[in-house]
Order: sequence, then C-alpha cells, then structure tokens
Amino acid sequence: MVGREGLPMPWKETCVMDERMRFVIAASEDDCVMSELCERFGISRTAGYKWLERYRREGVEGLKDYSRAPLKHGLARPHELVSGVLALRERYPRWGAKKLRVKLARWCPPGERLPAASTIGEWLRQEGLTQPRQRRRRTPAYDQPFAAAIEANDVWCVDFKGWFRTTDGARCDPLTLSDAVCRYLLRCQAVARPDHSHVHSVFEAAFCEFGLPKAIRSDNGVPFASTGAGGLSRLAVWWIKLGIACERIDLGKPQQNGRHERMHRTLKDETANPPAATLAEQQRCFDRFVHEFNVDRPHEALGFKTPASLYRPSARSYPCALREPVYADDLAVRRVRSNGEIKWGGELIFISEVLAGEPVGIAETETGEWIVRFANVELGCIDQNRRRLHRRRLPKPTKTACGLVDNASALPTTPQAQQQTTNA
Repeated sequence: MVGREGLPMPWKETCVMDERMRFVIAASEDDCVMSELCERFGISRTAGYKWLERYRREGVEGLKDYSRAPLKHGLARPHELVSGVLALRERYPRWGAKKLRVKLARWCPPGERLPAASTIGEWLRQEGLTQPRQRRRRTPAYDQPFAAAIEANDVWCVDFKGWFRTTDGARCDPLTLSDAVCRYLLRCQAVARPDHSHVHSVFEAAFCEFGLPKAIRSDNGVPFASTGAGGLSRLAVWWIKLGIACERIDLGKPQQNGRHERMHRTLKDETANPPAATLAEQQRCFDRFVHEFNVDRPHEALGFKTPASLYRPSARSYPCALREPVYADDLAVRRVRSNGEIKWGGELIFISEVLAGEPVGIAETETGEWIVRFANVELGCIDQNRRRLHRRRLPKPTKTACGLVDNASALPTTPQAQQQTTNA
C-alpha cells in the first residue's frame, strides 16, 4: 500500500475483540453467507457459529476468552478440612500456620495427608485472619557468655513482665519463671509488689514443687540484684546458699535471656491485651495461659513438641535447712555484722547489709590485694588506707555454674593471711 507521497503506509493494527465484533456485525446482515464470511475472516464455520451464539447469549462480554482454569483444582482439599483449620484458628486466634498444622495432625485420621503449612497460611490469608508483618533488620547474633543449658533444670530464667493496670486501676506485676531448655513455664504469678518478700514466696513454692535448678538467670534489677558488693541481693544470697548459681545478663543485652523475653510477648498478647477487670481475674488468665503454653501449645524450637512432654522435675529437692559457704583452710574467714561490716586489721570495713550474719572469705593475691568473697562470688578488694571495699577491674570472666564449692582457694595466698586472722 502506497500513500500520497509515494511512501509505504504501515499495516492497520487490529485486536482480537475488534475482529470478533466486526464478525458478529457482518453476520447480522440479511444477505450474509456464513461460509463466505468465515472464509473472509479466516476462521472455521464452527468457530463462527460459536462466537455468534455467545454474542446473542451474553452480548459483548461473550466475545471475551473464557478462563481455562479448571473449575475444581485437582489437589483441592475437602471443605470439611478447611473448616476444621478455621475452627482451630478461632479457638487459638494467635497461633500461626505451623502450630495449627501440628494440632490438626492430632485430629485427622491416621494416614490422611496433611496440608502444608503454607497452604494453611493461604487459607488464613484468604479469610482475612492474618496480617503481613513488616520485615525488620536484625543485628548479628550475640555471643552469650553463659554456658549452654543442656538438660532440664540446668538454667531457670526469671523476669518481671512489664507492669500494667487492670481495668479497675490495680497495678499488676507478673513474675515469670521458666526452664531454659524445655521452655516449661514454671510460674506466672501476679505479685502485690516486686520486692524480696513477695518474690521469695513464689520461688519457695516453685522449689518445693519442681526442685532446685543449677542456675537462675535474671537481669540486673531489684530484687534479683543490687548495686552493692558483688551485685548480690538478699534473694541472690539465698540462692547461693541453696547451691544455685546466680547468672545476670549484661546491661542492655536482653537477648541473653531471649527465650524468656519472647515468651513475654506471647503472654501479653494472650492475657493482657486487653487487661482483665480485676487482679483475681487477671491471675486466672495467667493460669489458663500457663496450662495452654505447657500442655497444648507446640513449640517450633522443640520440634513442635510441648514443654510438658519434655520437662521433668529436678532431682535436687528443696532442703529443710540452708548451708553456709565452706572456704579453704588458707582463707581468713569473717562473719558480717548486723550493720554490714567486718573487722579486718583492726579496722571496720563495710561489706554489705544483705550479707549480715554470713561468713566471707578473704585471700591475698600475688599483687598484694586482699580479695573478699562470698562463696565463689568476688565482692571486691579491701582498701585499708581508705577503710572501704572497692571493686576490682577484671576482664570479663566466663560465666559458669557457681554452687557452694568455693573457688577462692585458687587465688594465690600468703602466710600473712593467717597472721591477719590472728590479729583481727
């Protein structure tokens, strides 16, 4: 085809819908011969009659191509199975697809093929039951300074979940205690006040029921620690006399107690969002959560087993009487007075009031410093010129279990230590 300027013209562009529309318009003319019309449009008579029939039945929409997707997918699940998953989600509204799949396996007949977790997640998404989470940038894993917990009761984790108020305005301070290995939630107790007397009773009940752990890991807050000598609190002194190690995470490093902190997020979502009307009702919510968390809820970190199926009470029973620390023969031993002082070298040196009535060991190092220890916890160095105890700067030690077996004997001592014992 040539234009007025003698230049070739481009081909006329048409679309399939335009051609089909032209075909049905031409077919509606009275003098139309179907065989000639189909030949002109380059289609078979069968196709021509098909498009003409669809146009008469559906109008312009009938000229569009139908979807070739099957009406029923070959791998589609029975409606009863989908309904069962949605019913589980309604019962456990904060469970994800992986946990729901584990729960579903207990209900399905043996041998039935379970849907994948991604399939369950798609069902939840289609029903509007899930919300996509915004991805967060995560820092590299922190190298924890604590020895790895291998068995149940190697390490217990303790902390206060942030306080909140119930609907009636009462303050609620939930104290939580869990096993680091099995994730077993030993206690979730709302205490009247986060102090020694109220926390002591919760721990005593846990020790009587579950026995003693090898170590307890906490943060640096009250009543687990203090700013005094060795960071010891009355609660920590009690633990040490029971033969329990006191592990404290570094300041600003909650990830060192990450398993317990993660549990707190689930605890808040399940029991305090929104809070209950009263403290009594809130405690009942905590009790229900503890049972579900331990018995019903499968944990991905445990191979989707429940904590209750793995946890066993400790073989170390709660003793009737406490034991005092035992020190090596080459250490000088002083008993802390009621005002927190000891007498050393003819002078009164303040140690700590939380150690009132407790024996401390004193040893001299190669550098001439006098180190004061309670069990295997270093309290500081005696400065006789200033008549006070000061902290000694040391490289960060490897945190190990600290029972009543004293390690102070590992410090170099001199015969002067025994002389100081006589002079005092």
